[in-house]
Amino acid sequence: MIKKAYPPGQKGKRRSKALSEYGKELKEKQKLRNWYNLRERQFANYVREVLGLQFKVGDTADLLIKILESRLDNVVFRLGLAASRREARQMVAHGHFLVNGKAIDIPSYRVKKGDIIAIKPLKLPKGIFRNLEAKMKKQKSPSWLTFDIKKSEGQVTGEPSFIEAAPPAEISSIFEYYSR
Repeated sequence: MIKKAYPPGQKGKRRSKALSEYGKELKEKQKLRNWYNLRERQFANYVREVLGLQFKVGDTADLLIKILESRLDNVVFRLGLAASRREARQMVAHGHFLVNGKAIDIPSYRVKKGDIIAIKPLKLPKGIFRNLEAKMKKQKSPSWLTFDIKKSEGQVTGEPSFIEAAPPAEISSIFEYYSR
């Protein structure tokens, strides 16, 4: 029996083509969009906002990451209060957090330097916050966030950095995709 390098059949001899430039850009965009658990319209709005500020700001890639990292659902994830960004989004949407003393249930809310993110006192006895101290000992939050276990609140002490965020995609190809 002769084993060939392609599957049997009339159309089996086709080779997979290399990705086009558009395909590579699309793949990078999808990587970052799925990394932050965003819908297409939300992500496109963030990129267009950054592209609009392109001439005012030096590094557009850094600005895009700062915007994405400063979302409330991402901050909750980075503080270690949620195991994933999806879980963090759900916790924010269910109203588990206060930002500067106000109840916020919008995952896309942007936090600023000096904002205090606290768990609602009524939600602390809930199942997801029961082993908070054990969870927080394992978690290492980024340098721009601090968390006080005794008060069960975190504070934004700085701005997110591109290096610390370490996005899985090439940001320049994302801007090329949206500048068509």
